[in-house]
Amino acid sequence: MSAGTPASPPELPLHALPLFPLGTVLFPDGLLSLKVFEARYLDLMGWCLREGKGFGVVTLIQGGEVRGATQDGVRFEAVGCLATIADCDADQPGILQVRCHGGRRFELDGASQRPDGLWTAARATLLAADETAAPLPEHAGSVAALRRAVVALDERGDAPFRLPLRYDDAGWVANRWCEILPIPLPTRHKLMALPDPVARLGLVDGFLRRHKIV
Repeated sequence: MSAGTPASPPELPLHALPLFPLGTVLFPDGLLSLKVFEARYLDLMGWCLREGKGFGVVTLIQGGEVRGATQDGVRFEAVGCLATIADCDADQPGILQVRCHGGRRFELDGASQRPDGLWTAARATLLAADETAAPLPEHAGSVAALRRAVVALDERGDAPFRLPLRYDDAGWVANRWCEILPIPLPTRHKLMALPDPVARLGLVDGFLRRHKIV
């Protein structure tokens, strides 16, 4: 079954935003595939589908993604990204394969864990979306290299990015590189949270040049 593809993130009660701590980073306009089997997250996916709402993806600093860690044993980053469900399939009883789209970034001001184990934000503030800005001329090599990478992935039948492809947008280019490069998780998160999209692409461009990808 499919939940459809919202044109923009839904309005959320950000004071009670449900959270999904993960060992990954979701970027705005990014794609995220989840295999959901824990009761708390199965319930969350059902609620999202019924209500047409989303949840927040936050990057784990300490602790695991599955039930068992105590509240004191789990820590996650304060800046996360809203997620909306695009598709949801139940291939096996009790297991959902969920595909999500990244929306706006947000910043947490406290979070708590409910008795069923689900984390919710005490308060979350939406952060400004990236301003559309053209890549600088010195970053043209990184843009061209991303085009080549997309062609190569498409030829393998692996389309990693959500359409449309926006090579004229510095933030979009930087975010897509961050999703496919072997960048350490803390660094990947810092890049996602960086408010200046041109500066973000500049840092990615430096990584690509140091590793002779460009």
